[in-house]
Amino acid sequence: MKLSVFIFCCLSLLSGCTTQPNTSLYHQLGERAGLEKLTDSFIAQIGNDKQVFHYFEHSNISHFRQGFISHLCSLVEGPCEYKGDSMVAIHTGMNINEKDFNHVVDLLINAMNEQNIPHTVQNKILEKMAPLRGEIIKI
Repeated sequence: MKLSVFIFCCLSLLSGCTTQPNTSLYHQLGERAGLEKLTDSFIAQIGNDKQVFHYFEHSNISHFRQGFISHLCSLVEGPCEYKGDSMVAIHTGMNINEKDFNHVVDLLINAMNEQNIPHTVQNKILEKMAPLRGEIIKI
């Protein structure tokens, strides 16, 4: 009898160790506060980068920050609805080349690393952002 109680207790404890069901990317990023920290890190990366800063130097940083948070929140299935301009409207006339686009992606990855976002989560975010590429480069 004592052995069966012991086994039951061990199994009960082990069942608590199972992985939790997949949570949304929004939750994995730390919800709104996590998106804000990531965005602030991303903005700092851009602000300190000579290669791509010229694309952003005349931007309203507060507007960019809120728009990026809202857009990212929407992409990662958070409780946000992005109501800003389309990616085409925002990037038309900027003539962003592929090299600079890829560099900005690298800066975002740096920001995600800085925020200790796991690589599996980073890859899921980048996968959601990848379809936007054609709406940004060389338009």
